Amino acid sequence: MTSQKSSQTMKPATAAKKLGVYLQATPAEFQAGVVSRDDLNEWQTNPPEWLATLRREGPHPKNVVAAKLGVSISGLARGGVAEALTTAQIEDLLADQPDWLVAERANLVEVRKEEKRIREQQATTREQSNRRPRNAGPFKPST
Repeated sequence: MTSQKSSQTMKPATAAKKLGVYLQATPAEFQAGVVSRDDLNEWQTNPPEWLATLRREGPHPKNVVAAKLGVSISGLARGGVAEALTTAQIEDLLADQPDWLVAERANLVEVRKEEKRIREQQATTREQSNRRPRNAGPFKPST
């Protein structure tokens, strides 16, 4: 006996995150229902008009806003950006470059440099530890 395989579904919030859109800006029927994996795959390859418009014009979720501005999500909060922004608002910020945005962009560059330095240091340490003989026995000083 074979059973009918049911379609995998997800909550609207999960689907909105996977689609890269702000949930509160999606149509009411999207927010009220469940989304099947098949629907999600179809929308990713062939987005309906409402999805294409949201992706193009916004409002965008914080992670998208942060990426477009070149700052972290924490940087958005420190800059006082608490709500979703439209593409036009993001473009205005990029054109105007308020002091907080300049500082947060510089901060993110420094953080990424430091992360790269740490990764390189860890790689060097791993490489050096791989060269050491393992299980060579206890250390015996020469007399």
